[in-house]
Amino acid sequence: MKFIIQRDQLIASIQDVMKAISTRTVIPILTGVKIEAKQHGITLTGSDSDISIESYIPAEDDGNVNIEQIQEGSIVLQAKYFPDIIRKLPEKIVEIESDEHLKLTIRSGKAEFNLNGQDAEEYPQLPTLQTDDSFEMPTDLLKNLIKQTGFAVSTMETRPILTGVHMNLKDNILKFTATDSHRLASREIPVKDANIQFPSVVVPGKSLNELNKILDDNDAPIEVSVTNNQILFRTKHLNFMSRLLDGNYPETSRLIPEQSKTAFHVKTKELLNTIDRASLLAKEERNNVVRMTTQGDKLVEITSNSPEVGTVSEEITVQSIEGEALTISFSSKYMIDALKAIEYEEVKIEFTGAMRPFIIRPANEDPILQLILPVRTY
Repeated sequence: MKFIIQRDQLIASIQDVMKAISTRTVIPILTGVKIEAKQHGITLTGSDSDISIESYIPAEDDGNVNIEQIQEGSIVLQAKYFPDIIRKLPEKIVEIESDEHLKLTIRSGKAEFNLNGQDAEEYPQLPTLQTDDSFEMPTDLLKNLIKQTGFAVSTMETRPILTGVHMNLKDNILKFTATDSHRLASREIPVKDANIQFPSVVVPGKSLNELNKILDDNDAPIEVSVTNNQILFRTKHLNFMSRLLDGNYPETSRLIPEQSKTAFHVKTKELLNTIDRASLLAKEERNNVVRMTTQGDKLVEITSNSPEVGTVSEEITVQSIEGEALTISFSSKYMIDALKAIEYEEVKIEFTGAMRPFIIRPANEDPILQLILPVRTY
């Protein structure tokens, strides 16, 4: 195997596949990066058997030559050393060559590294997904969906199914839902021409988080394919595959109250900043509790107290308050997460009582929904 490549492009691909490589894998060869050279380009692969990432660098792209003098072949290299070597090479051009004894030489400028490789034949075959059953969406919209729901997955392994994001595609409507049983985040979007439906797949939150980091923020299409136990996200130069979580996701729709007793409209940023300030004194408390009390038809008071530290109270003017007077306590962290995720200037918050879950939505009725369970304070 041999090729000459632009160092920056190689680094970008390595950084992508490294997100799937874990030192804690039970299959030793998976601690390495697989490199495969073909005449049309090179493919790098990283996997920890939960997530697999393939990054492809074409030999030519829009008339620009990325890779020259390609001799086909493949090898697996230790991920512990290879990325750092490439990153610190002196020149912008890198020559990579391996012989039949799996000895690899990396040359750049006057620097030369010799590494021992492993046989790529021993690298596990990634499952191939049939991409007939797939749909496309803009990449930046997928990133938004992940950002607006992924933070609400559970970090506790006691109920593994809740560590994932529930995806549901029906009648060209795609819905993401995440809950850790104290809060819930969901959003739905229309999908054009989806020739596929799936009632329920659960993707590990960790996988979506890594995918979100890798994807560029643009509206280029990303193709999504689902089989019984894998999901594949495919862009022009990237394949990101994740296993799905086994089990039945809880029916979350019945958590969402049908009607409200109290509701108000408020500027998102003002409320966010006020709760953020109130939470400064709630740090000692286990779940950073703040209390919210409606005052008349335009004012809401946010307070927090910590017996050892002190108290804080701040009034905030809201657009309007409808319904009954209310005092409710909740985790400031959950509220801050929810408000940050919504990304609209104004939100509508609906309550059905001091001990019932409440809902935060964008004021313009966009189908983003955040639900938070209140905290009982004595």
